[in-house]
Amino acid sequence: MSETTTPSVLSMTWWRWICYLIPIVALVIPFFANEYLLWVVNAILVYILVTVGFNIVIGNLGQLAFASTAFFGIGAYTTAILMVYIGIPYALAIVASAVAGGLAGFLASVTALRGIRLYYLAIITLAFGELMRWVYLHGDKVTSGSDGLLMPQSSFFGVTLDSEVTKFYVFLLLTVLVVKATSNLMQSRIGRAFVAIRDNEASTASLGIHTARYIVLAFVWSGAVVGIAGAMYAALIERVFPESFGLTEVIVHFGMVLVGGTGSIVGSVIGAITLTTLPELFRQFPGMDELFFGIVIVLVLLFLPKGLVSLLRRISPVFNERYYRD
Repeated sequence: MSETTTPSVLSMTWWRWICYLIPIVALVIPFFANEYLLWVVNAILVYILVTVGFNIVIGNLGQLAFASTAFFGIGAYTTAILMVYIGIPYALAIVASAVAGGLAGFLASVTALRGIRLYYLAIITLAFGELMRWVYLHGDKVTSGSDGLLMPQSSFFGVTLDSEVTKFYVFLLLTVLVVKATSNLMQSRIGRAFVAIRDNEASTASLGIHTARYIVLAFVWSGAVVGIAGAMYAALIERVFPESFGLTEVIVHFGMVLVGGTGSIVGSVIGAITLTTLPELFRQFPGMDELFFGIVIVLVLLFLPKGLVSLLRRISPVFNERYYRD
């Protein structure tokens, strides 16, 4: 018996150590990448958090809610407004963006609590994102409207974010901490409740589980994670525009979830890397980036409906997350 189980255990341990070593190995990226490549890597780190947060509601909770763009914009504008008008440090602005995103998540959960599901919930949450974009566009006195709000010089606990290198190390730290916290959450009783609601909400409620409470928690956590990503995005682009948080951004977020794998944190990372990198590879060919973006989504949905993470699950069981949606 031990002869058949030992290789599997060793394989899982080996792959798990690789997963832990990846962020450590990533520390050397600035020594080999130029400013442009570092900017792309920083954008990947931002979208990893966006996809992880979005996937909680879409993949783990099973709710067709597209409020991620609203959370993303709220996080970015919260950071920019607080730093421009109040002058608070960037680290505190990140916390404020997480709180603002969480509050937005609570507001978005109200529609789900009222029994609104499927396409109706999708339309309402899409409208929420468009409403926020209208606020950014017409709130000229605070948001500077279509001109965008210019970010002041940012610093994170004394580290000035004046180059892509310093941004990379700060973003990497934030990404690792938030992804690890989300992974721990999904492996806890709370995460198991999310998955149970996704699989059968009525049966979950019949077991005495307060489904409404967990639905709110999922939306709040999703909003907080994507809000942090918004704060990182504000520091990355250094000027926050309303156009950055429109319907096109919703498609990008949803594409990353589908390509990586719904309900999977590893899949969220893969999806963010894939759909952030590919358009940049074809940026020099006008129109080709959108073309390949669409082609990748279509091919993955046709041949890998469970996402790219399903390929890794065939290599090692360590990628078979207990909360993954089969």
